[in-house]
Amino acid sequence: MEKNNYTYLLRCADGSLYCGWTNDLEKRLSAHNAGTASKYTRTRLPVEMVYAERHDSKQEAMKREYRIKHLTKEDKEALILSDTNILTQKNADG
Repeated sequence: MEKNNYTYLLRCADGSLYCGWTNDLEKRLSAHNAGTASKYTRTRLPVEMVYAERHDSKQEAMKREYRIKHLTKEDKEALILSDTNILTQKNADG
Protein backbone atom coordinates (compact mmCIF):
# COMPACT_ATOMS: atom_id res chain seq x y z
CA MET A 1 0.00 0.00 0.00
CA GLU A 2 1.38 3.38 -1.02
CA LYS A 3 1.50 6.43 1.23
CA ASN A 4 -0.70 9.41 0.55
CA ASN A 5 0.71 11.57 -2.18
CA TYR A 6 -0.11 15.21 -2.73
CA THR A 7 0.03 17.82 -5.44
CA TYR A 8 0.46 21.31 -3.98
CA LEU A 9 0.77 24.98 -4.81
CA LEU A 10 2.93 27.45 -2.92
CA ARG A 11 2.55 31.21 -2.99
CA CYS A 12 5.99 32.78 -3.03
CA ALA A 13 6.91 36.12 -1.46
CA ASP A 14 6.86 37.76 -4.91
CA GLY A 15 3.28 36.55 -5.51
CA SER A 16 4.22 33.83 -7.99
CA LEU A 17 2.90 30.28 -7.64
CA TYR A 18 5.00 27.11 -7.52
CA CYS A 19 3.56 23.63 -8.11
CA GLY A 20 5.04 20.37 -6.86
CA TRP A 21 4.21 16.97 -5.41
CA THR A 22 5.17 15.22 -2.18
CA ASN A 23 4.15 12.49 0.25
CA ASP A 24 4.62 14.77 3.29
CA LEU A 25 3.18 18.29 3.04
CA GLU A 26 4.64 19.67 6.28
CA LYS A 27 8.13 18.33 5.63
CA ARG A 28 8.09 19.64 2.06
CA LEU A 29 6.93 23.12 3.12
CA SER A 30 9.71 23.24 5.72
CA ALA A 31 12.27 22.21 3.10
CA HIS A 32 11.05 24.94 0.73
CA ASN A 33 11.27 27.60 3.45
CA ALA A 34 14.74 26.34 4.42
CA GLY A 35 15.81 26.92 0.82
CA THR A 36 16.62 23.25 0.19
CA ALA A 37 13.64 22.04 -1.86
CA SER A 38 13.71 24.06 -5.06
CA LYS A 39 15.98 26.45 -6.88
CA TYR A 40 12.89 28.45 -7.90
CA THR A 41 11.50 28.95 -4.40
CA ARG A 42 14.91 29.46 -2.79
CA THR A 43 15.06 32.99 -4.21
CA ARG A 44 11.41 33.78 -3.41
CA LEU A 45 11.17 33.08 0.32
CA PRO A 46 9.15 32.82 2.40
CA VAL A 47 6.58 30.57 0.75
CA GLU A 48 3.11 29.62 1.96
CA MET A 49 1.24 26.46 1.02
CA VAL A 50 -2.07 27.60 -0.45
CA TYR A 51 -3.38 24.47 -2.19
CA ALA A 52 -3.10 20.71 -1.85
CA GLU A 53 -4.95 17.67 -3.12
CA ARG A 54 -4.47 14.02 -2.16
CA HIS A 55 -3.76 11.18 -4.59
CA ASP A 56 -3.54 7.44 -4.09
CA SER A 57 -0.27 7.06 -5.99
CA LYS A 58 2.91 8.94 -6.76
CA GLN A 59 2.12 8.61 -10.46
CA GLU A 60 -1.28 10.29 -10.04
CA ALA A 61 0.27 13.16 -8.06
CA MET A 62 2.99 13.66 -10.66
CA LYS A 63 0.51 13.63 -13.55
CA ARG A 64 -1.64 16.19 -11.76
CA GLU A 65 1.44 18.36 -11.08
CA TYR A 66 2.19 18.34 -14.80
CA ARG A 67 -1.37 19.39 -15.66
CA ILE A 68 -1.44 22.17 -13.04
CA LYS A 69 1.90 23.55 -14.23
CA HIS A 70 0.32 24.10 -17.64
CA LEU A 71 -2.63 26.11 -16.28
CA THR A 72 -2.69 29.89 -16.42
CA LYS A 73 -2.09 31.78 -13.19
CA GLU A 74 -5.76 32.77 -13.24
CA ASP A 75 -6.77 29.10 -13.39
CA LYS A 76 -4.35 28.24 -10.57
CA GLU A 77 -5.87 31.01 -8.43
CA ALA A 78 -9.34 29.54 -9.09
CA LEU A 79 -8.05 26.11 -8.09
CA ILE A 80 -6.86 27.54 -4.75
CA LEU A 81 -10.42 28.69 -4.05
CA SER A 82 -12.02 25.43 -5.23
CA ASP A 83 -13.61 22.61 -3.24
CA THR A 84 -10.73 20.27 -4.15
CA ASN A 85 -8.35 22.22 -1.87
CA ILE A 86 -7.80 19.98 1.17
CA LEU A 87 -6.16 22.87 3.03
CA THR A 88 -9.43 24.82 2.87
CA GLN A 89 -11.37 21.72 3.90
CA LYS A 90 -9.19 21.29 6.99
CA ASN A 91 -9.64 24.95 7.94
CA ALA A 92 -13.41 24.74 7.46
CA ASP A 93 -13.60 21.65 9.70
CA GLY A 94 -11.90 23.44 12.54
